[in-house]
Amino acid sequence: MSSYRLKRLFALLVLLLWLPLYIVLVLNLLTFFERPNLFIELLIYIIVGVFWAWPFKALFKGIGQPNKKK
Repeated sequence: MSSYRLKRLFALLVLLLWLPLYIVLVLNLLTFFERPNLFIELLIYIIVGVFWAWPFKALFKGIGQPNKKK
C-alpha cells in the first residue's frame, strides 16, 4: 500500500470518526456555560470549527491532488 493511499485512508478516518466526536465534545462542553451573546457564540463556533483541522493540516495537504505515479 502506498503512502498516498494510506494518507487518504487516515484522512477519511479523521473525517468520519474524529470530526463527529469533536463536535459532540465541543457541544457538550459548551452546555456547561451560560449561553453568550450571539456574536460571541458565533466567534466561538468559528474558532472551534477551524481548530479541529489545525493538527491535521499536513495530513489534508495534497489529498485532493491526483496520485503521482513514479
